[in-house]
Amino acid sequence: MRVSFDLDDTLFVDPKKFKTEKALRFPFNKIYRERLRFGTVALFKYLKEKGIEAWIYTTSYRSERYIRGLFRRYGIRLCEVVNGERHEREVQRDGSESMPSKYPAKYRIDLHIDDDVSVKQNGDTYGFRVLIVGAEDEQWTNKIIDRIEEIRTFERNGKL
Repeated sequence: MRVSFDLDDTLFVDPKKFKTEKALRFPFNKIYRERLRFGTVALFKYLKEKGIEAWIYTTSYRSERYIRGLFRRYGIRLCEVVNGERHEREVQRDGSESMPSKYPAKYRIDLHIDDDVSVKQNGDTYGFRVLIVGAEDEQWTNKIIDRIEEIRTFERNGKL
C-alpha cells in the first residue's frame, strides 16, 4: 500500500498555530526551517512497521534532496517524492490535457493526505482517494490510520 502526503499546511505547519515536533538542532534548524506537525514521526514509524510506503506529493518546488534531507533528520525515510517539477514532467507533460494539481493515481498511490478541499474534489472527479486533514484536528493521525485500515479491509474483502 502507498500513502502520500502534502507538505504545506498538512505536514509542514506554523508552530504558532500548531503543535509541532521538536525543532531540529543547530545547524540543521537553519537549513530546514519548516516544522513538522506533531505526530508525524510516530505516524511514519507506524506506516513503516505496517509495510506501507510513505510518499510526499507536493506542488511545491522544493528539491527532492531538500525534502528527503529534512525528513531524514527526523529519522524518516521516504519511499518517493513527487514535487512540482516532477509532477509537471510526468503528469502534465505537454499540457495539451488539463490535469489536476495532484494526480496520485499516476503513481498507484492508494490514499493521498491533504489539507486542500479542491484536491479532494479532484480525487472525486479523477478517481483517486483523498483524506482531508483539518487544521484544528488533533486526531489527524488516528483518522489516517483508520482510513488506511478501511482501505486494506476493502482490498482484502472487496467491501468498504
